[in-house]
Amino acid sequence: MSSRKESLGIHRIASIHIFVRDLERSLEHYLNKLDFTEVAVSTPDFEVEHRARASAVEADGVRFMLIEPLGSKGESFQWLAHHPEGVGRIVFDVGDAEKAFTLLTERGATPLTGIERRNVEGGVVTWFDIATALGDTLFRFVQHEGRTPIMPNMARLDSPRGGTNRFGVSHVDHITTNFLTLQPALAWMEQVMGFERFWEIEFHTQDVKKGQVGGSGLKSIVMWDPHSGLKFANNEPAQPFFKASQIYLFYLDHGGAGVQHVALAVSNLVTAVEGLRARGVQFMPTPGRYYDLLPARLNELGVNEVEEDVEQLRRLEILVDGQKDRSYMLQIFMKDAASLFNDPQAGPLFIELLQRKGDDGFGGGNFRALFESIERQQQIEGRL
Repeated sequence: MSSRKESLGIHRIASIHIFVRDLERSLEHYLNKLDFTEVAVSTPDFEVEHRARASAVEADGVRFMLIEPLGSKGESFQWLAHHPEGVGRIVFDVGDAEKAFTLLTERGATPLTGIERRNVEGGVVTWFDIATALGDTLFRFVQHEGRTPIMPNMARLDSPRGGTNRFGVSHVDHITTNFLTLQPALAWMEQVMGFERFWEIEFHTQDVKKGQVGGSGLKSIVMWDPHSGLKFANNEPAQPFFKASQIYLFYLDHGGAGVQHVALAVSNLVTAVEGLRARGVQFMPTPGRYYDLLPARLNELGVNEVEEDVEQLRRLEILVDGQKDRSYMLQIFMKDAASLFNDPQAGPLFIELLQRKGDDGFGGGNFRALFESIERQQQIEGRL
């Protein structure tokens, strides 16, 4: 086993940049449906510099930068020329940007900028960008003092508008990316980022026997930064029926490898889902048989005490999983943006909500349930 690499000094995910074609549509979803708060908007200087307009929306420790191109020469326009809407950049808070830059370049990273310094919100902010193995998604590393700054030339609103985070979102739990092949990305995460393997699973939706012509599968490996605890789940399609896998279809829909979903932790998933459903938020369906088998499956896992009522979980279609002697977790997955907005160009990105009740894993049973749920939707749409 290789020795643990020196830490890049990552503290947390500061923000996630989502490139969108319709800023108002995205704002309406995050503010009025998900109860995020708009805290900043782009200034004329920002719009000239980036050839884009933007809004920053937050819920506790989660910040999304929604960026819509203006004209045809900016970064967001170029990204959207190759992809539907999606995650173009993940921004990390770091303790020492120069040290992180040195470590990364020594390990073979490809910087897209030098070390930049700007005065932002009354303090000097230092940052740089690198290319990644996550398709066209970039990583940015930002060093600052005090509260996490928004991008230069973004103006904080004196009276933030929108929601109040009534659904209890707290932080980004993990980010999941889909690939055609995992090994280059895993090697990059290990050798360049210093991440380590945390969890993995491989399955097929049915046992493939002679004469069968359906089903699909995946292989998933979670990498994590042991210093900050940040986790990145990574999926590839599995044989046989490689091109029937929903991972492969994501690759086609997205125009290459990219972020499939962002998982947000919430304080109480049952009340959050009740409230979100009341606002019209749509989630991926779970068949009733999942809940018929749930008590026996939890017993096999050694999860003998679940506080929530199974019938309530069935009604809300919340998934449950766990590991022996490590309690359990609750999860649910929103429909992807293309489905929510009825627009293929909104893209296959979706949001997961989860509540950890002592289990820091990824729920093998839930993982399979999610995979099968997406596959059923694609069958309904005539894609499989």
